[in-house]
Amino acid sequence: MRGPLHMMRLIQKGLMFGNLFHVSSPALAERYNRALKSLTGKTTSLTDFHIDISGFAPEVAQELGDDLYLNPNGCNRQFILLSTEQKTAPLLDAKFSTARGILRQFIEENEAQLFALTARDAVAGELVNSIYTVGKAAHLFDIRKITIEADTTGGHVAEAEKLSTMIDEFRSRDDAWWDDVLIADMITLAKKTGDVTRAPITLKHTEFEQGNFWTSHFGGLYIFRDVEDPATLSVGPKDDLGKLPTKLVIELEERNKVAAFLDENDLVEPIVKAKGVNAAAILRQKLDFIIVDVAASMEADVTGLRRSDLRKLARRYANKLPDEFHQLNDLLRWAEGGGGWPRITSKDPAYFYTLRARPHADRDLVNQLLAELAPLDVRQLFICHKQLFYERYATWPEEKKEFVANFLEREYQVDKAGTREALFGAEEAMAPPEPERDIVDVVGPWGVVRRRG
Repeated sequence: MRGPLHMMRLIQKGLMFGNLFHVSSPALAERYNRALKSLTGKTTSLTDFHIDISGFAPEVAQELGDDLYLNPNGCNRQFILLSTEQKTAPLLDAKFSTARGILRQFIEENEAQLFALTARDAVAGELVNSIYTVGKAAHLFDIRKITIEADTTGGHVAEAEKLSTMIDEFRSRDDAWWDDVLIADMITLAKKTGDVTRAPITLKHTEFEQGNFWTSHFGGLYIFRDVEDPATLSVGPKDDLGKLPTKLVIELEERNKVAAFLDENDLVEPIVKAKGVNAAAILRQKLDFIIVDVAASMEADVTGLRRSDLRKLARRYANKLPDEFHQLNDLLRWAEGGGGWPRITSKDPAYFYTLRARPHADRDLVNQLLAELAPLDVRQLFICHKQLFYERYATWPEEKKEFVANFLEREYQVDKAGTREALFGAEEAMAPPEPERDIVDVVGPWGVVRRRG
């Protein structure tokens, strides 16, 4: 697959454009083109390309000169399904954090029907919301419900629904046996749809709620409206957003306010207090990434280093290591039983590195936010916020690019599920809360976070 030259290392290691569905046959390419034509009025001359869960192909985008050819205005995601295998593919260049989850759930809950439909035709559709463009940040709050509209390019679903209506009419009318027109229309449709009484062609669960979410619009916004104290968290200046429905609008630079919001809504927990977590191992890895960042900036060779080699680099560049390193190192000493309890507050650079999301419905969203607040932890950044990872990767020295790419290939690619569980907890629904919580759970390991102006 072609891609930006500075990203080829990631592409070759499967860390970018990985797990896409390969369109390699003329028949599939023809089906894709029919669907593309029906959605956009455009076609592609390519017969070999790769598509994500939505049917977006980087190669087709390059050919058309339009990265939003399936996502007009960045807020009405269209999709093309050639196979139910697309359900495991990523969603490239996502504008909303909820889009991939909605598409995957739709595919999984209609898998049998979609498997049958895509065996003979492409399924084209759209994630429809109540807005058509995002001219103002306030427009984002009008998106509450996402409805999926989908059908084959031949209209099999619509025709099946029409035939089902005719059958109901035929069964309910006493004189239907003498209605030659109705019977003839039913026979004509049945030739296209098959026996819908035995094999109904219907798509279920096509409406999805969009509660808390991230969007790339307006420089990046985290919108939490389904929590006890709603807020909008803005990557950029909040004054540029205009009036918003949430009482609280917080810039990520306002670290104490961000920390207070996360604490008051019970969205995070300290890594060192999380159940079933090897906190020391996680902290050591965070320290390694910081050492590599500093050493690579000094043009040191960091490829193929062991932890003992990294310790030597830490000693060599001790006076250049940032505060995050020293504070996390103090916490590591405590976790290993050899040091006193460090008091780390939201004003300290290491604070957000010490947290992870609690087990709740918005766990992935909160971990994405934490990854943005702790950018030197490149593993969490890659797992939780790939778009930001790719943006920052492009600016790194070659030495750091090589080290990080090799690390992710070696330590993450071989066991993605296991790594995610070790870092963030199991995917299963959270257990009922315990009747009592100790003081650290209640106020956090560094005391109550006070909101300041």
